Amino acid sequence: MKSRRQSKILELINKNEINTQEGLLTKLVDSGFNVTQATVSRDIKELKLQKVVTSDGKYKYASASKAPQSLTGSFNSLFSGSVTSVDYAGNMIVLKTVSGMAQGVCAAMDAVEIEGVVGTIAGDDTIFVVARNDSSAAAVVSYLKKLV
Repeated sequence: MKSRRQSKILELINKNEINTQEGLLTKLVDSGFNVTQATVSRDIKELKLQKVVTSDGKYKYASASKAPQSLTGSFNSLFSGSVTSVDYAGNMIVLKTVSGMAQGVCAAMDAVEIEGVVGTIAGDDTIFVVARNDSSAAAVVSYLKKLV
């Protein structure tokens, strides 16, 4: 029962943006599991779930393997210290960086897998980002501007 429940938790957090234990509890109950908040809390600890930032700046549960805390922190630090501007047109985003930093920021950006980003390419001081669509681009830009 426990392994089935924990598998369901991983499935739920991968398919939904769940940001609270209560939200996870509700999804589990809706899926036919009779659980308490204490059980959900233990499962979160055992599965080593973390809260990660989504492209729109909100938080959600994710498995530790998807977004290590140290990687996200490193990205935020590198990004805020290197990027000088963020702008977009349609689904294309252009980031300007301090000279020589674009490739490092771009590699870090790829590593954290920002939701809505299809791909990136970097030069010396410019990063070109393609978002899935115009609304994804707007959400990604909003998130990135908070980091600058």
